[in-house]
Amino acid sequence: MNILLINHYAGSPNHGMEYRPFYFAREWVRAGHRVLVVAASFSHLRQVNPALGHATLRETHEGVEYLWVKTPAYQGNGLGRVRNMATFMGRLSLQCRGAIAAFAPDAVIASSTYTWDNWVAAHYARRLGARYAYELHDLWPLSPMELGGMSARNPFIWSLQRAEDFACRRADTIVSLLPEAKAHLVEHGMRPDKFVYVPNGIVLEEWEGDARVPASHAETLREIRRALPFVVGYVGGHGLSNALDVLVEAGADARLGGVGIVCVGGGAEKARLEQKARALGSHVHFLPPVPKNEVAGLLGLFDALYIGWARSPLYRFGISPNKLFEYMMAGVPIVHAVDAANDPVREAGCGLSVAPDDVGAAVQGLLELASLSPEERRQMGMNGRRYVELHHDISTLARVFLDSVAPPADDKRDMVPAEGESRGVAHG
Repeated sequence: MNILLINHYAGSPNHGMEYRPFYFAREWVRAGHRVLVVAASFSHLRQVNPALGHATLRETHEGVEYLWVKTPAYQGNGLGRVRNMATFMGRLSLQCRGAIAAFAPDAVIASSTYTWDNWVAAHYARRLGARYAYELHDLWPLSPMELGGMSARNPFIWSLQRAEDFACRRADTIVSLLPEAKAHLVEHGMRPDKFVYVPNGIVLEEWEGDARVPASHAETLREIRRALPFVVGYVGGHGLSNALDVLVEAGADARLGGVGIVCVGGGAEKARLEQKARALGSHVHFLPPVPKNEVAGLLGLFDALYIGWARSPLYRFGISPNKLFEYMMAGVPIVHAVDAANDPVREAGCGLSVAPDDVGAAVQGLLELASLSPEERRQMGMNGRRYVELHHDISTLARVFLDSVAPPADDKRDMVPAEGESRGVAHG
């Protein structure tokens, strides 16, 4: 089967986040299918963006074919980002027609977080006789409305809503990362039997063998541990959605005098959080991000891990954060500050769940974990690892995803993958 995956923000091993499109595509390729990922050349999520001298660029990464589409750079969430989206949609519609027609997809998946790509995906699917699927990451336009305060009458929001309604009515299947999104989608026109829940997952093979440990970070943690017997870590992005103000304020609480807190990563909020920590006298240490292949080793150096969310009604549809599943695979107990429809930490019994946006609750959770014996914490950590192995193995999730978008048995094309494109060939 030929699978066309349209994901504006898709990354690769050479470019960085986001990884979900690549990991699913690689599993499908390993199963004997052919996958073409179409993505924008610029995304704020990637560590490295591809450099394009032409309107498009074809590459192959571990058997997964990519068609990069040239788009302008931007900062923040203003008009520059909207222009980037619009450019991607325009070039996807006009300048990628030949490449997509030649690829001859059996399934077309719209998966760009924002919903505009559904119009283009449905057009290609109808024109080329393929199945059309919508992969829902976050609920747009609900997310910018409830988290960003944007009005339903805003033209940008209005257009996103029209596209979501279109996808709910027209898609052959809707794959959701959010477990409780079904009712919302039904309200917007989806038939209930179209809904398939496929959460984020972990590539288990990446957690086998000896983990690489970043030397500079390991030395810093050893220095902290000489003075403090219990060290808590946060490893990930430093953005508004990560709600790290609670952790910084907790670090200034006198009750945590024997607890070290370390935040590893980068992001738009990091400088402000460092300044706030200094102003409060908070005992939080900030370290730079590490390569993805060193995350597993770093997580294992902590006594406990912390992840928090802002309190928002949006989480009534559920959560599926990759970072949380990495924490659980590390076998380290977790303090999870959350109020959502689902809570993997509570379900797995791998830590403590506390109220979000509540410094006192975070402090109490950290103190409770610190009071446990090393064996009790180890058991909690192992609970989390077993839970991920059972429910979030990427190879299993990829099969569920593929089964949901595959054409009916009597409508499938040749299942032998066609010969891939040559690496690094530019098209104009």
